[in-house]
Amino acid sequence: MLTSKQRAHLRAAAHDKKPVVLIGHKGVTEAVVQETGAALLAHELIKVRLGDGEGARDEARALADGAKAELIAVVGRVAILFRQHPNADKRKVQLPAPKKKDLFEVASDE
Repeated sequence: MLTSKQRAHLRAAAHDKKPVVLIGHKGVTEAVVQETGAALLAHELIKVRLGDGEGARDEARALADGAKAELIAVVGRVAILFRQHPNADKRKVQLPAPKKKDLFEVASDE
């Protein structure tokens, strides 16, 4: 679970990035989920261009759940996803450390 400060940091870090995954008219398929997982493993923080039509936020949530990633934000037709690399030596994105106050807020939300 990410704190609001960590989410803000990730949104700022994703600002200059281009979408690396494009969702077509078929929506979120197993192939798209696998490609998203591979992109997250390589980059950790990615943007996804969502398909046309209604339900962009639902599409983004389904993709994040399928790829076991955090949905950081949905802005228009673009979603920002984050999943930290399992190997600590290969991590590219450094998250700000949560303060004690932030830890209390996260614990109280659950």
